Amino acid sequence: MRKKLSRRDVLQGAANASAALAAGSVFASPARAEAPAPVAISPALVDAAKKEAKVILYSSMDLPVGEKLGKAFEAAYPGISVQIERSGSERLFQRLDQEFGSGIRAADIVNTSDASHIISWKKNGWLAPFVSDDIAQHFLPDYRDPDGMSATSRIYLSSIAYNTKLVKPEDAPKSYADLLDPKWAGKMVKGHPAYSGTIMTATFQLIRELGWDYLDKLSKQRVMQVQSSTDPPKKLSLGERAVMADGNEYGVVLLKEAGQPVEPIYPTEGTPTISGPTAIFASAPHPNAARLFQAWLHTRETQQFFTDYTAQYSAHAQVVPHLGRRKLSDIKLMKEDAAGVEKMAEEIKTRYARLFRV
Repeated sequence: MRKKLSRRDVLQGAANASAALAAGSVFASPARAEAPAPVAISPALVDAAKKEAKVILYSSMDLPVGEKLGKAFEAAYPGISVQIERSGSERLFQRLDQEFGSGIRAADIVNTSDASHIISWKKNGWLAPFVSDDIAQHFLPDYRDPDGMSATSRIYLSSIAYNTKLVKPEDAPKSYADLLDPKWAGKMVKGHPAYSGTIMTATFQLIRELGWDYLDKLSKQRVMQVQSSTDPPKKLSLGERAVMADGNEYGVVLLKEAGQPVEPIYPTEGTPTISGPTAIFASAPHPNAARLFQAWLHTRETQQFFTDYTAQYSAHAQVVPHLGRRKLSDIKLMKEDAAGVEKMAEEIKTRYARLFRV
């Protein structure tokens, strides 16, 4: 029976990767080779993709979001279908490890909410270099792998939030420290870092900034534990809990815009920042369709559509912020560090499970 590898086992030797220093700076390893020349969406690429007729996307995006993107791509390129395999990023990481270990090469392209996965897959030689014209021209180096192995498709936050029917604005928590107040015991909900890449990334940033002692105290607050980062906003809007201790901020924003009684909070200590990179597998069964999808996903038009529809943020320099929504520049952010997440992932899973008894 094949031994299950931990992320640390998979990434032995990658410890020399330098830490990403800015929010969104997720590609930690220095370039070892010249990045490939930028590729335009040409008739030849479209024809080759149409001959393959399919692209298989492994994705941590909310399923409705992934499906919306898939339908938009299918409308833009009739004859090419998009098959989406959706799960939490940490589960996708495990699934791909198992598939590659068993000789299964099913995935064409992957989007993860745990940018440290790119370090692993790149180290293993699983990724194929590809840089579209838009990625080369309009994405700062912080948002694309130096060897062309991936690009940041989305940026978003893991905030706290509250139900406006259950909590008055003046009583709402303003910081992570406020969540430790006994009045919130039994009234909070949060995601799980062993399932969600968003929560893994956010948990790492909280530990770095506030220490394990903070999570120890939070675990004593009888917090409702769910899996995905998409779940806390839903529990909040249903009134099952009054406060969201973590979870995706964009879900709260969309619910609020739909008239639900929820309000995001950007903690005084800073809000954890998450980048979602997308990469093509070197063993992709439909390589041309994967390249076409990657190029299309990072065009200004698709990035604008994605930003407007999902309330997430884009690394594309030409995308305009949605009117009425907060700008990243207006929010105090915690910094990302994909290499740091990679080093601590197994420890976070183990200690978190012990603290929260899940």
